[in-house]
Amino acid sequence: MLNKNNKSETAQNAALNMIGAGTLIKGDLTSEGDLRIDGSIEGNVVSKSKIAMGVSASIKGDVKARSADVSGKITGDVEITETLFLRASAKIYGNIKTNKIVIESGAEFNGHCNMNQTASIESK
Repeated sequence: MLNKNNKSETAQNAALNMIGAGTLIKGDLTSEGDLRIDGSIEGNVVSKSKIAMGVSASIKGDVKARSADVSGKITGDVEITETLFLRASAKIYGNIKTNKIVIESGAEFNGHCNMNQTASIESK
């Protein structure tokens, strides 16, 4: 049986956080659960789970997560412990550190890419 602590921990890890189009956040963002970003963030973004960025999304800062699916623009370094997906509309201006990367035709990144590196999801 689950006790109250296990239930709240499971709910917290399963939480989906959304930043809608037209929203601007200035400052660092940290989440235990998944993040869906369609707006803009000026600051570092850390998720112990997955980050999904829509076409209209932009981040000016470093990004750290377990996995990421990027269709928007990131200006900063990216550290992904599992798999990074760069969709055709993705643009990354910064260095990438990931275990696996999938790049669709049309995606672009300018920087260095290190693979099979052990990245940790810790905020700076």
